[in-house]
Amino acid sequence: MHLWPGSTRPLGAHYDGTGCNFAVYAPHADAVELCLVADDASEVRIELPEHHGGIHHGYLPIVDPGQRYGYRVHGRWDPVRGATCNPAKLLLDPYARAVDGVLQWHDSLAIATPDDPWRPDDRDSGPHIPKSVVVSPYFDWGNDRPPDNHWNDTVIYEVHVKGATARHPDIPEELRGTYAGLVHPAFLDHLEQLGVTAVELLPIHQFVHDGFLVERGLKNYWGYNSIAFLAPHNEYALLGQRGQQVKEFKRMVHGMHERGIEVILDVVYNHTGEGGWNGPALSFRGLDGSYYRSVPGDRTKYVDSTGCGNALNMSHSYVLQLVMDSLRYWVTDMHVDGFRFDLAVALSREENGRERVSAFFDLVQQDPILSKVKLIAEPWDIGMGGYQVGNFPSSWAEWNGKFRDEVRDFWRGEGGSLPALATRLAGSADLYSDDARNPFASVNFVTAHDGFTIRDLVSYNEKHNDANGEDNRDGESHNRSWNCGAEGPTDDPAVNALRSRQQRNLLATLLLAQGVPMLLGGDEFGRTQQGNNNAYCQDSEISWFDWDTVDDDLLAFTAKVVELRMAHSVFRRKKFFTGQPQNGSPLPDIEWFEPTGDHMEPDDWSSSWNRTVAAFLNGDGIDEMNRRGEPRVSDSFYVCLNAYWEAVDFVLPPAAYGAEWTVVIDTADDGTDGRAPQAPGAVVRVESRSVVVLQRPRADR
Repeated sequence: MHLWPGSTRPLGAHYDGTGCNFAVYAPHADAVELCLVADDASEVRIELPEHHGGIHHGYLPIVDPGQRYGYRVHGRWDPVRGATCNPAKLLLDPYARAVDGVLQWHDSLAIATPDDPWRPDDRDSGPHIPKSVVVSPYFDWGNDRPPDNHWNDTVIYEVHVKGATARHPDIPEELRGTYAGLVHPAFLDHLEQLGVTAVELLPIHQFVHDGFLVERGLKNYWGYNSIAFLAPHNEYALLGQRGQQVKEFKRMVHGMHERGIEVILDVVYNHTGEGGWNGPALSFRGLDGSYYRSVPGDRTKYVDSTGCGNALNMSHSYVLQLVMDSLRYWVTDMHVDGFRFDLAVALSREENGRERVSAFFDLVQQDPILSKVKLIAEPWDIGMGGYQVGNFPSSWAEWNGKFRDEVRDFWRGEGGSLPALATRLAGSADLYSDDARNPFASVNFVTAHDGFTIRDLVSYNEKHNDANGEDNRDGESHNRSWNCGAEGPTDDPAVNALRSRQQRNLLATLLLAQGVPMLLGGDEFGRTQQGNNNAYCQDSEISWFDWDTVDDDLLAFTAKVVELRMAHSVFRRKKFFTGQPQNGSPLPDIEWFEPTGDHMEPDDWSSSWNRTVAAFLNGDGIDEMNRRGEPRVSDSFYVCLNAYWEAVDFVLPPAAYGAEWTVVIDTADDGTDGRAPQAPGAVVRVESRSVVVLQRPRADR
């Protein structure tokens, strides 16, 4: 086993068809051993022969894809200065393209001794650590092309790789819960029927399960505990863990693209699975302690802006390089179409605190690859000033938490919520218009993986997280939910009818608002988590889709509203409303009305008791062009919202707004087909807590 000198670039293990170049950044090391791990867990250790600028490297001329490996680092032990070399610890390659095995929690994983954080722990961690894998880069993508759906034509479906198909009766059992299961025709047909254009996958970077969860017999189901930023998580692979997971992931992306569906990854670059200072030494900590931001004056404590104990140091050049290399790899090699950045504010925190545009955002902005894909920020973390909705760079979209909160408040009957609701329906110009952004900067959602499902939102006043083993202390306590009169499951037909209507109200509001709607997977057919609003550790039927209890009526309703949105560009404008005539139309592009048919006045907006409003959306007043340079035109709509506890009669606007109106959506009555058109000034009854949408065809149709 003789290693040639090899090269410092690129970092990681790169197979070229006959051999493999290994390069790893370990600036404090005197020597780094490449450890080739056999099936019986025995190691062949070979010192990397060269090092330059902190990068140790070597080329192994004969090696096959599937070879397992790790690193052992010899050198300085000086934690105060970030030097934590400890050859007793077998380390994952931060650039590993695949990982074999799962972490086995053991005391030997600690970098330092339990009773003295300044002394290295000399117990061998090798038997308990998963192994990096050499991966073949070759894959036949055929005619794969990114769908390249425009932001304003996007409907996102947030979904967990395993949970979506783990119980699907039409998918072969061996495929359920895998990357391959996601592109089984049964699931792809469901996505196509629903009309979504992108799936946003909960974290699929290789992650570890927290020790305290394993002790309880639980797992880190959501996966927000990454340890290898270039490796697809191996537990979702059907075909194997020796690189097969890479090909399986690529086939999944290819299958999605064939249906015109983009793949967006929820990525976690704000921390890793190594925890606080004396947590497990799995990779980064054993190579260079300065991968994490330390508390000034106390190197034994890490800055924690994420609640996970170890914020990555985004001021560190090699941390930035790792993150950027990882992102580019997922786009160029794995063909994904975008990213949602978990706790993205943490990525902007530098040594001097939070900066609105840090080095990371500058790098992404000018990158010729990443600047072209979809970029979504979760615009908060738990640090000081961490809520930054509306403050990200202009090329980014953001999860709009204000949309979630204010739509929930309106439909649960919170007084004074009407002005906020109207602002969110119109695209949240208060958050995004000042810096030349567009309505599609707002990724709208009512529910997400973190919190109640939409069915639970209308079925529970309180969280019910006992299964998590934390005495119901975990999870958000202020959910802005309303159980409609009974806590949890009930046989009361009136309560169940109201719950069904409230689900349709929330879905209609989400899908017809300006911006980009994000639908939580399963909400379209009434998925429940039995009141658990923090199912992060529930790799169980609490989290998995139950395909045997699908609410077919709700699914059909959701698909109908998505279809309406996609058929009419007035619901997905590129520009904010002006409230003035546009594009030669004599009518404003949007107008707000009272149920009486009168225009909304300032006093109407400020009234704390007002829970009703109608919006006229002018399809002739869209001053925009499509991709072919043609004017974007649409039918016009009159959207009536009634969050009052009694039915309200809405008077349709005068003839100038349309000669006839047809009800196309009524959340209180799915049977809208066949209703007679309504004349100007006609009265349309909107039942208690419901939405009615009326359509006026274009004059030139």
